Amino acid sequence: MFTGIIEDLAKVTAMHHQQSNITFTFEAKIGQELKIDQSVSHNGVCLTVESVNGNSYTVTAIGETLKKTNLGDLKNGDVVNLERCMPAGGRFDGHIVQGHVDQTGICTAIEDQNGSWLITFEHDTHQGNITVEKGSICVNGVSLTVVNSTDNTFSVAIIPYTWDHTGFHTLKVGSVVNLEFDILGKYIQKILAKRN
Repeated sequence: MFTGIIEDLAKVTAMHHQQSNITFTFEAKIGQELKIDQSVSHNGVCLTVESVNGNSYTVTAIGETLKKTNLGDLKNGDVVNLERCMPAGGRFDGHIVQGHVDQTGICTAIEDQNGSWLITFEHDTHQGNITVEKGSICVNGVSLTVVNSTDNTFSVAIIPYTWDHTGFHTLKVGSVVNLEFDILGKYIQKILAKRN
């Protein structure tokens, strides 16, 4: 389990395609602290560390993961948001994040608000995922609060610290992002759907 509080940015240094999978080599400041078999969130996707060499480490994303996330779009030199799993007894600073991406979304607007940024995303409603204003959303692994929620769009307000310390400063209109919707909302929606 994760909380959506990003610890570091990891840079893609190599990609090895094998059948429908991709093994990524990443480099990060916290790379040498990682352990083999450890679960680590990469842009919100939970992947298992397979090897560690100094600040470099490898993980493999299978075909199913590549289809449902933005990891298949990565190129050498790209950066991803990195978070290790939450330690038992740790502080819960974000919200419950499983590292299981529900779907991707597309960045449709980035507004500089003179000290912060308002970023709007659009998502496919056919999968039944919803947002609510002031509710939680995980975008590329980052725990954020929803503003301006509609059926198929939502916005998030990004403070300078988050802009500088996550991959949000690399987003452009048209960028594909990983979305994990709030787990409590998903359970409530499923319960209500069974009543109808």
